[in-house]
Amino acid sequence: MPLISPLHGVVPPVCTPLDDRGDVDTASLTRLVDHLVDGGVHGLFALGSTSEVAYLTDVQRATALETVVTAAAGRVPVLAGVIDTTTARVTGHARSAAALGADALVATAPFYTRTHPKEITGHFRRLRAAVDLPLFAYDIPVAVHSKLSAALVRELAEDGVLAGLKDSSGDEGGLRRLIVELGGREGRARGPVPHFRVLTGSELTVDAALLAGADGVVPGIGNVDPAGYVRLYDAARAGEWTLAAREQERLVELFGMVDVGPEQDMGRSSSALGSFKAALWLLGVIEDGSTALPQIQLSAASVELVAERLRGAGLPPVR
Repeated sequence: MPLISPLHGVVPPVCTPLDDRGDVDTASLTRLVDHLVDGGVHGLFALGSTSEVAYLTDVQRATALETVVTAAAGRVPVLAGVIDTTTARVTGHARSAAALGADALVATAPFYTRTHPKEITGHFRRLRAAVDLPLFAYDIPVAVHSKLSAALVRELAEDGVLAGLKDSSGDEGGLRRLIVELGGREGRARGPVPHFRVLTGSELTVDAALLAGADGVVPGIGNVDPAGYVRLYDAARAGEWTLAAREQERLVELFGMVDVGPEQDMGRSSSALGSFKAALWLLGVIEDGSTALPQIQLSAASVELVAERLRGAGLPPVR
């Protein structure tokens, strides 16, 4: 299902299951894609932060993306993360993603060195000119140390460079200001870029973002409970905001699993990604909950805490 119409809905950033050698477990990844599509998601985002893209070799990236595209089999569009430090490297990933059948690309600003807004703008323009696929900007300043301003996003949207934005900035006020600048909740269809899609990456405030006028969500924990986010989205689309809030609150409780790894022993990203994979292992979706090195693995005690969160959310483990 290529992007012949604007993207919307629930688009999980697909975890990358690994085997005991650290290679991509393609059989588990195929089951995960089926789990997500069966849950009703509207698209798949391969090679994002939750996919551990920063830890994967180029060969592993290609293997993961090819597996997701093949398993999706045209049922939903596949967005491919082409995240890297420089324009040349990102363009190389983009060409590879296009050859592997991705329907759209997702790129951050360049990083490692701090970049000026003019450099960021040039980066996105060159990438879009080099590879003829819809391009989504990924705003994640905690990782790339650059915040994409509303003015920059609007300029690139109006010029046809960007098809959308995944906002993982944590700046809810900034997201609201961007939506207002694009025409607001009621005026987006008549605004300056009616086909531009705004997706929130803040999975704990999806109901609020949808009420403000966002088009969808890219939820990491949507790997674990895709159907829950689909119910939330459907309720919001129907104007059933009490039902949407109730589903959101249940998902907030489930999201508590991201902190099961003791803070004195491991990083917060390692704990969060480990918890998602542990949950998928407990649910029988993947065969191994390991995360890529140098991340520290969850202990058995932490995995049991994940199991408790699953049970509390109505998702009983099978392991």
